[in-house]
Amino acid sequence: MTSPSASSSPPVDRRDLRKAFVASLTGTSLEWYDFAVYSAAAALVFPVLFFPAADPVTGLLLAFSTYAVGYVSRPLGGVVFGRLGDVIGRKQVLVITLVLIGVATFLIGLLPTYGTIGVAAPVLLVLLRFAQGVGVGGEWGGAVLLSSEFGEPRRRGFWASAAQVGPPAGNLLSNGVLALLTLLLTDQQFLDWGWRLAFLLSAVLVAFGLWIRLKLEDTPVFRAIAESGDRPSAPVREVFTAERRPLLAGILSRIGPDVSYALFTVFVLTFATTQLGFSRSEVLGAILIGSALQLPSIPLAGALTDRFNRRLVYGVAAIGGAVWPFVFFPMISGGSFALLVVGIVVGLALHSFMYGPQAAFVTEQFSPRLRYTGSSLAYTIAGVVGGAVAPLAFTALSGGSGNWVPVATYLAVACALTVVGLLIGRDPDHEEDEAYLALTP
Repeated sequence: MTSPSASSSPPVDRRDLRKAFVASLTGTSLEWYDFAVYSAAAALVFPVLFFPAADPVTGLLLAFSTYAVGYVSRPLGGVVFGRLGDVIGRKQVLVITLVLIGVATFLIGLLPTYGTIGVAAPVLLVLLRFAQGVGVGGEWGGAVLLSSEFGEPRRRGFWASAAQVGPPAGNLLSNGVLALLTLLLTDQQFLDWGWRLAFLLSAVLVAFGLWIRLKLEDTPVFRAIAESGDRPSAPVREVFTAERRPLLAGILSRIGPDVSYALFTVFVLTFATTQLGFSRSEVLGAILIGSALQLPSIPLAGALTDRFNRRLVYGVAAIGGAVWPFVFFPMISGGSFALLVVGIVVGLALHSFMYGPQAAFVTEQFSPRLRYTGSSLAYTIAGVVGGAVAPLAFTALSGGSGNWVPVATYLAVACALTVVGLLIGRDPDHEEDEAYLALTP
C-alpha cells in the first residue's frame, strides 16, 4: 500500500467540479422530490385511497407508517450501496441508486387503489416505498462525496452542500406541483387521478440526472485510493470496529435536523389544516416559500462553516431549532397566514444552518477509504431514529387534540441529541484528502 504524504492538492478541474455539483444536486433533488410528494400524499391522499376502512386518526397513522418504511429500509441501502461505493467507486453506485429511486416513484404513480385491487394496493405501496428507501440509503453518501471529493477539501462545507440543497429543491418542486394541481383540479379530480401526475413527473428528473452522472469520471479521491491499493475489502466491518465514535457522532448530529424537517414540512400540513382551520393550499404555499428561501441559505451555511468552526455554527442552529417550536405553535394558533409563513420560514432557516454543514461534518468524521460506507450508515441509521418515527410520534403525541407541547418537546430533545453528536465529533482533517489528491495525475 502506498502511504499518502503530500500536504496540498493539485489544481481542480472547474468543469468537472461544476458537473459534480449539478450531479449531486440533481440526484438528491429527485430523492427529495419523491419523498416530499410521498409525504404530502401520505397526509392528503393515501388515508382515503389506500386505507379507507380505518377511522381518520388510524388512517393517518397507517399512511405515515408507509412514510416510515422509506426510512426504515434506508440502512439496507446504506450497507449495500455504501460498501459498494468504497469498493467499486462513487459514480457506478450513484447511477444504480438514481434509477432505483426514479422507477419506484414512477410505479407509485401507476398503482391501483384499494377500491380496485383491495389489500394488494397498500401492500404494493409499502413495497415500492421500501424500494425508494433502499435507493435513498445509498444515494446521499455518494452524492455528498461526488461534489465534495471533486472540490477543494478546505471548502468542503460549501461543495458538500450541493447534496443538501436537494431537499428544499425537491420539496419546492413537489409542493409547487401539488399546489398547482390543487388549484386547477377539484378535490375529487385530485383524489381520482391528479395526485398521480406528481409521481409520474419524476421520470424527467431521472433522465436529466443520468445524463449528468454518466458524463463524469469517478472522484479524484476514490481514483487515488484505488491506485494506491488502499480500497477496503470489508468496509462495513471496519466502520463498526475501528470508527464507532465517528459513526455515533454522525448519527446523533443528524437527528435534530431530520425531526425539524419532518415537523415543518410534513406534520405542519396535517396539524394546520385539521386543528387550526388553514386550507391545504395555504399550508402548501407557506412550505413552498420556506423551501425557496432554503435554496440560498443552505450553501451559505455550508460556506460559513468553511470560514468559522463548523461544529459551533451547527450547534448554535441546533439550539435555535430546539427553542423555535415553543414560539411557532402559539404564533400560528390565531389562524394568521402571514404568521404561518413567518413561522415556517424561520423554522426552515434554522434547519438550513444545521443541514447546510451537515454533509461536510458527517463525511469528515470518517477516513477517506471508509467514507462512503460510514457516511451512508450514519445517514440511514439516523433517518430511522429521527425522520422515520417523527411524523408518527408527532401524530401520536398530539393525539388529534391540538396539544402541541409534547410535539415541541420532542423536537427539543432531538436537537439536544444533535448537540451531543457535535461535541463528540471531530473537526476536519484536510490533510487526509489533500494527501490522496496529490497521488492523482
